[in-house]
Amino acid sequence: MKRRRAALILFLLYMILLLVSCSKPDSGKEVKNPEEGEKIRIGMSFDSFVIERWQRDRDVFVSTAKELGAEVNVQNANGNIEEQKKQIEYFIQKGMDVIVIICIDSDDLKEQVQKAKEAGIKIIAYDRLIVDADVDLYITFDNEKVGTMMGDALVGAGISGGNVLMLGGSATDNNVSLVERGFKKVMQENDVTILDSIHAEGWKAEVAGDYIYDHMDVVKQADAIMCGNDDIASEAVHALAEWKMAGSILVVGQDADLAACQRIVEGTQVMTVYKSVEKLAQRAAECAVMLAKDEHIEGEDVASINNGNYEIPYVGLEPISVNEENINEVIIGSGFHLKEDVYLNVPGKMPE
Repeated sequence: MKRRRAALILFLLYMILLLVSCSKPDSGKEVKNPEEGEKIRIGMSFDSFVIERWQRDRDVFVSTAKELGAEVNVQNANGNIEEQKKQIEYFIQKGMDVIVIICIDSDDLKEQVQKAKEAGIKIIAYDRLIVDADVDLYITFDNEKVGTMMGDALVGAGISGGNVLMLGGSATDNNVSLVERGFKKVMQENDVTILDSIHAEGWKAEVAGDYIYDHMDVVKQADAIMCGNDDIASEAVHALAEWKMAGSILVVGQDADLAACQRIVEGTQVMTVYKSVEKLAQRAAECAVMLAKDEHIEGEDVASINNGNYEIPYVGLEPISVNEENINEVIIGSGFHLKEDVYLNVPGKMPE
């Protein structure tokens, strides 16, 4: 009996040692692949919802992801980079399969991205590039082309040889520098003088209105104002209206906000840039699910881009310049805004 008991104990010890050795991972990096039938989990951290379009991005992304069998945890950082870092840390702790980031500061999330990668989590930089970080995908619109479109619209409206003000978006948003690069190139080619250039910290649109009130001597020299987005354009046009200058100074923006589309048909904004949020959010959700399944992202829209230290996959969608001539086709025809809403303040100009 004693010999049998000793043999049994030795056998059990051997099995325990065998199980422990088999449980050791091959590397320190956890590989996360959802099991068959297991729901894919996606964390999504937004800069804020101050900009009108982000709510539309959120709704379309969540809806598309749900149709594809994934659930999305949406967090709003309210423009606070430290809060966004905490949200990414939270997603890592929760073991998300993919984290989608609409970053506040393109330069300040490298550490969090690295932690997520070490945990086997895929990262998508949504609409804004995260520089020097090993992200799995960057998906956006061609931002330099957005700036080129703004410049071309002003040239088409007769600004060549004139003066322009640039009231840009947040300097920590990498897209802003790309938009401004495209815009400045067109201005240079057409002998347009840039009187002044500022940036709205945190995309706070009121900065534009304050600038116009405080620098009317410069504003009066301007033939046009390039605005970082339509929210900034709203504040600029409102301030110009106070001085009875709305419509006399050319204004351009981007995002095709409803208020901007209304200003275009009213005549106080020359153009905006329409970026199909639906297409961007749908494509991003599809890519997120593919990455969670460890599938390769393919398509005619897939290329690569260097973000400083890494060559990363890049999906770039085409923006569309919108003015009074094509607003009915592009904005109303696509269902982005209703005809009655666009022409709310000028019903007499509403098409049949």
